[in-house]
Amino acid sequence: MPFQGQAAMLLTFDIVEEAIIEHDDWHTHEHLPERLSIPGFLRGTRWVATSGAPRYLVLYEVEHLETLASPAYLERLNKPSPWTQKMMPNYRGMTRGLCSVVSSHGHGMGHFGLLLRFKPVPGKEASLGSWLSHVVLPMLPAQRGLSSAHLLRSGLTPEMTAEQRIRGADAGVDGALLVTGYEQSAVAELAQAGFSAAELERQGAVEVVSASYEAVHSLTHVDMQMRA
Repeated sequence: MPFQGQAAMLLTFDIVEEAIIEHDDWHTHEHLPERLSIPGFLRGTRWVATSGAPRYLVLYEVEHLETLASPAYLERLNKPSPWTQKMMPNYRGMTRGLCSVVSSHGHGMGHFGLLLRFKPVPGKEASLGSWLSHVVLPMLPAQRGLSSAHLLRSGLTPEMTAEQRIRGADAGVDGALLVTGYEQSAVAELAQAGFSAAELERQGAVEVVSASYEAVHSLTHVDMQMRA
């Protein structure tokens, strides 16, 4: 399984234009190191949109779903650093999902990614999940230009914390698909063909939002241990 844990936190958001440079500095040098120092956080990756919106996708891979409700994590959320407090008001349109990894296929993570967020039609959750997990996703990583494919499903409702009070209430994530690859063109072609929003809707998904991303920075818990 290319994901490093059994659960993941998926965030998508925009940042006001005048704060983008400082946001990326803060996120790289303070925020990701802070998060990857929390027990159970395994890898954090920031992606920037190449097509579609919002601008940012951040993915945290964690050991277990319970990691995302742990006292250590909640303590950080409720005691934001001064720099974090400065950055939070610059967020716009945050979606934040505390997700179980339902299905994960391939080897490693490609540099380019296609993200689709969606809601299952009531009554079609099982058939949609089965089609994705057993028919579509296992075949994708073997295709030229692709590396891995993952299905995420909401598993926890986030608590209201000090960080969220500063930036405003977050929207949730019901379901998400992330396909990664080493060729941008292969990922782009996938979005136009068998993995399009229209195809997902035919299989029982609604409110499908699609965007393509490029990974720009990643940090693991091993990196943090080496810094200690």
